[in-house]
Amino acid sequence: MAKIIAVCTSEKKGMRKKNVGEGVLKVNFGIEGDAHGGDWHRQVSLLAMESIKKMQDMGLDVGPGDFAENLTTEGIDLVSLPLGTKLKIGETGVGEVTQIGKECHTRCAIYYQAGDCVMPKEGIFIRVLEGGPINVGDSVEVME
Repeated sequence: MAKIIAVCTSEKKGMRKKNVGEGVLKVNFGIEGDAHGGDWHRQVSLLAMESIKKMQDMGLDVGPGDFAENLTTEGIDLVSLPLGTKLKIGETGVGEVTQIGKECHTRCAIYYQAGDCVMPKEGIFIRVLEGGPINVGDSVEVME
């Protein structure tokens, strides 16, 4: 079963996020207290630990939150999910996949260190349809 490895937030955009261990999904916003929250299509970003491990295997000292993702997951192939896929996150949270990958306008520190970055190709974004508390260890499931 897929699960949340880290719940990450930041006070400002353009920063690495910090694993705070828990959070609250808010409908049409994102994660309470996160700088990227708002009424738009990229309310919450997800990146798989499997993607982060690719960068670690290249010799980078990176971990959850370093790619500015909100939720680091394990055990789910995020990039294979079609747009519109609904994900159950934790006990009550529901998100809808709105974007896969993103254009990297400014090359981040990770790109300059490794010559590549996984977030633009392997990160996904969701809009929050149903809110609720989320915690490290919670399940992430594709809804039928």
